[in-house]
Amino acid sequence: MKNGDRIVIDAVKNELSLDLPAKELKARLKSWKPKKPKETRGVLAKYARLVTSASEGAVTDKDL
Repeated sequence: MKNGDRIVIDAVKNELSLDLPAKELKARLKSWKPKKPKETRGVLAKYARLVTSASEGAVTDKDL
């Protein structure tokens, strides 16, 4: 997201979306690179690797 981008919130559908033309979105996705994790060792690193999203409960044992 960049400053000035329009965000659309639909509370009925429970959706949050970025209002961009497909061409702009494709260009941004092409140039996007994920950030390296701050923690690479220890409990926080393990948690970051294993935790699910908040919408799924933020649990580390989803597949058990």
